[in-house]
Amino acid sequence: MPVITLTSDFGLVDYRVAALKGSILSLKLDAIIVDISHEIEAFNLLQAAYIVRSAYKHFPVGSVHILAVDSSYSKHVRSILYKADGHYFLAPDNGLLDLIFFDIKPEAVFEVTLNNRFDDDVRSMGVDIFVPSAVHILQGGVPEVIGRKIKNPKALSFARAVHNESEKMIIGEVMYLDNFGNLVSNIQKKFFEKIRSNHQSYTIKFRNLSLTSVYNNPTEFVSDWESEREYHGKAVAVFNEADLLELCIYKGNKNNGAKTLFGLNVGESIYVEFFDF
Repeated sequence: MPVITLTSDFGLVDYRVAALKGSILSLKLDAIIVDISHEIEAFNLLQAAYIVRSAYKHFPVGSVHILAVDSSYSKHVRSILYKADGHYFLAPDNGLLDLIFFDIKPEAVFEVTLNNRFDDDVRSMGVDIFVPSAVHILQGGVPEVIGRKIKNPKALSFARAVHNESEKMIIGEVMYLDNFGNLVSNIQKKFFEKIRSNHQSYTIKFRNLSLTSVYNNPTEFVSDWESEREYHGKAVAVFNEADLLELCIYKGNKNNGAKTLFGLNVGESIYVEFFDF
């Protein structure tokens, strides 16, 4: 059964999340509403894109995802609806959906016109536009009733990892910091493995530190579970659930994790250097 998910930069102190949920339930009392996250940093589109891209595939096909990030209403900013990968996504036309679907072509893109004419009294993009649009789709309505197709949604791009062949090196950067203090890079596993297959060994370098192995998850790093506690606090590189290279401190957190101990911030470089012996 399709659901409605909510992602926002509203936080949990103010009334805005409750207003979204109450508005949905006022239109469809039996709607299933799931929070993805409301702790997106204010206006942080890259963070929102990473979280939603990693989460939406786990929901039933046909689900509707409301993305109220950088969503202050203005008649100069379109509300758009993406139909992509079997799901529907409602967001401001601020480039967020382009960041999420940088490698997937949407089946269709619509400018939402429901409750959004120049004579409509709109106070909240989320409550007044996204919510009735989401309920319409959830009830089997077609997008053409609430909007018109467009071909020019706002485009944004994030830095991609690159391969410097002459230096035998992948150059990437930190794109996200998670709740455990782990540093997620933009280096994709498929990209890494394609280049790795042509070389004998590699070293992951960042700041003045380096690692010579990458694991599929942090627990694979532990070779002796009877002495598992001895691994606490050690540095490890993994490919996470999104198949992105991630730098971790085993059993670390935001206070003593990779960001704190490695001193890296979002946007800083990570290198993978390859060797032939």
